[in-house]
Amino acid sequence: MKTVWIINQYASTPEYGYAGRHYYLGKELSRKGYNVYLIASAKHHLLREKVIMKSGFKIENHNGLKMVWINMPEYVDAHSKQRVLNWFIFCIKLLQVSKVISDKPDSVVCSSPSLVSFLATQKIASKFGARLVFDVRDIWPLTLTDIGGYSVKHPFIRFLQWVENKAYRESDVVVSNLKNAVEHMAEHGLSREKYRWIPNGFAKDEVTNSKPLPFDLEGKIPKGKFIVGYTGTFGLANDLYTVLAAAKRLEKYSDVLFFLVGGGKEEADLKGYVKENKLNNVTFLGFVEKQRVQSVLARFDTLVVGAKKEPMYRFGVSPNKLFDYLISGKPIVYHIDSGDYHPIKDAGCGFEIEPGRADELAEAILKLYQMPAHEREALGENGRKAALEQYEYGQLAEHLAQVLFDN
Repeated sequence: MKTVWIINQYASTPEYGYAGRHYYLGKELSRKGYNVYLIASAKHHLLREKVIMKSGFKIENHNGLKMVWINMPEYVDAHSKQRVLNWFIFCIKLLQVSKVISDKPDSVVCSSPSLVSFLATQKIASKFGARLVFDVRDIWPLTLTDIGGYSVKHPFIRFLQWVENKAYRESDVVVSNLKNAVEHMAEHGLSREKYRWIPNGFAKDEVTNSKPLPFDLEGKIPKGKFIVGYTGTFGLANDLYTVLAAAKRLEKYSDVLFFLVGGGKEEADLKGYVKENKLNNVTFLGFVEKQRVQSVLARFDTLVVGAKKEPMYRFGVSPNKLFDYLISGKPIVYHIDSGDYHPIKDAGCGFEIEPGRADELAEAILKLYQMPAHEREALGENGRKAALEQYEYGQLAEHLAQVLFDN
C-alpha cells in the first residue's frame, strides 16, 4: 500500500473548521486504497473549534484518512506576529512527526501558503527517499507584495522568495489549483514539464447526503421570490460591497432579494452599510455548516461569487464556493478578473463581469430575473454538468494519485 504524507499547516476537518482541498482529496485517496496522513497545526486562525491536545501530537482516524494534529502556540488572528513565528515552530516540529507516524511515506506533499514548512518537508522526503510534491494554493510571497503592500526588498520577503524559488527548482512535481500559475512559476525557476493543474472541487458525499436546513433557518427564506445568494467568507477580498451596491440598484424590484450566508471580518461593516443605506432587500443568515450548504443553495435562484480586482488573479482563482455553486445547478454571476481562466463562460452557466462594477452586476442579475425559468434551469444544468465532468474530488484524487505515485 502506497503512503502519502500531506503537510498543510492550515488544514482542518468539518468538525473543527472549513474542511478543504486536502481533507477531501485525502479522503478520496484513502478510499482508493492509499494510506494517507494529513498533517496540520492544532491551532490556527481558520479553526472554528479547538482541537483538544494532551500531548505534542494527536492522530485521529476519519474513515481511513489519518489526521495528524501538531500542538502549537495559539494566536489571535491572521495578522498576528505569532502566526509568522508559528511557521518556524511548525517547521521544527515537522521534523519530529516520524516519531508518531509509523508508516514511511512514498510521497510527501507540502502546501502553501506557509512556505517555511517546505524546508522541513524536503528533509523528510530526502530521509525516506520519497517523492517531493509542492502544492501551491496561494502564491506567496506575491500575495504579500501585491495585496499586502510589502516591499519586495523587505528581508523577510526576500527570504520567502528564496524558499519559493527553491521549492520550484527542487520539487519533483509542482501542483496548483490556479490554472495559469505556471506562468509565474516559470519565472522563478520551475521547469514547465513539472507543473500539474489540479483545481479545487466538490465532495459528492456532501451533495448526496446533504442535511436539511433547520426549521428556523428554512423559515427565513421566503418562497415565491427571486433569491440572489452568496455563501462564504465576508472579507474585503470578496467584493461584497459591490453585491450590496447592486442590491441598492435593484430595490425597486420587490421580488428580488439578496441573502448572504457566512461571516467574517467585514460582517459588522457590511451590516452597517445595509443599515445606513436602508436596504430592505438584504438578509444575513449567519454560518451554515458545510453539510447544509447544498440545502441552502437549493433555495436560491442565482448565485454570486466575486473578488476584488488584483493583478495576481491573472494566474487564476479556485474559490471553494465556486464548485459548490456549480454542482447546485444554479446560474452564477462571476465578478472576478481571473485572466484566461473563465469557468462560467466556458461552462455556459451564467455571466462573467468585471469586479467592482455594481451597475454591471445589477444588470446581470436583472437579466436572470427576467429570463424564463426554463432558460435559467438550462444554465444551471450546464454548470452541474461541468462540475461532474471536471471538479468532483474523486476524479481529482485520481489525477493527484498519478502525480504522487507514477514515475
